Amino acid sequence: MQKFIIRGKRLKNWKTFHAEFKKEMHFPDYYGKNMNAWIDCIDELSNELTILQIKNGKYLKENVPELFNAILECGAFVNHRKIDVGENPNLIIATDY
Repeated sequence: MQKFIIRGKRLKNWKTFHAEFKKEMHFPDYYGKNMNAWIDCIDELSNELTILQIKNGKYLKENVPELFNAILECGAFVNHRKIDVGENPNLIIATDY
């Protein structure tokens, strides 16, 4: 099992979103800084049980809801894509709000 913590108060816009995820989740240098690349990197990391903890989720949801929703929607897509190819979904997103 692996666990990553993202601090919601650090996510102010798309630039900080991608920078924070790249740093905290150790995305590769070729990370494209868009949501398709985010999905691919999360998918690659979640070959084992992966917990993505969003601290200050309530703050993020209230102040930058498009980023909060992107995490939830794209995280669900990562799990759905695994199910589509006969694998078990391994990504758990936990947040306080």
